[in-house]
Amino acid sequence: MRRLFAVVLSAFLLFGFAPMAKADVAGLTPCAQNARFQQRAAAAKTDQAKARFEAYGQALCGTDGLPHLIVDGRWSHAGEFMIPGIAFLYIAGCIGWAGRNYLIAIRGDKDAQMKEIQIDLPLAFKSTLAAATWPLAAFGALTSGKLLESDDKVTVSPR
Repeated sequence: MRRLFAVVLSAFLLFGFAPMAKADVAGLTPCAQNARFQQRAAAAKTDQAKARFEAYGQALCGTDGLPHLIVDGRWSHAGEFMIPGIAFLYIAGCIGWAGRNYLIAIRGDKDAQMKEIQIDLPLAFKSTLAAATWPLAAFGALTSGKLLESDDKVTVSPR
C-alpha cells in the first residue's frame, strides 16, 4: 500500500496535478500587482506622491497595500536593508573615528579639557576628513597594536 501511495503521489507531482507552492516571501506580492496598493496609488494627488508610488511599484506589498522590507540576506533585496545598513555603519564609524582622532590630537595639550568644550575647528575639520578612510585606519591600528589597550591599564570596578 505504501508503494502504491508513493507511485500515485509521484505521478501527480510529475504530471503537475498538485498545485505549485509559492513560498517567495510570506505571501507578499509585487506592489504593482497588489490591488490595495493600486487603490492607494490612484488616490495620490501630488506629483511627489505619484512618483513615490511608482518607485515602490517594484517592492513587495502585503494585504494592507503597504511595501514591506525584506531582510533575509538575498541579494535581490540588498537595496532594501543591507546597503542602507552598511552606509549607516560607515557613517557612524566616520563620526566615531573623527572624534577619536580629535581626542588623541588634543591629549597632550595643556588646555585639553578646554578644547573638549570649545572645539578647535581646524583640527576637528582635519580629523573629520581623515576619518573618511576609517576602516583601513582601524585595521592598521589593530594590526599594529595601537587600537587596543593592555588589560593592566584598564580600570575595573571592584565587585
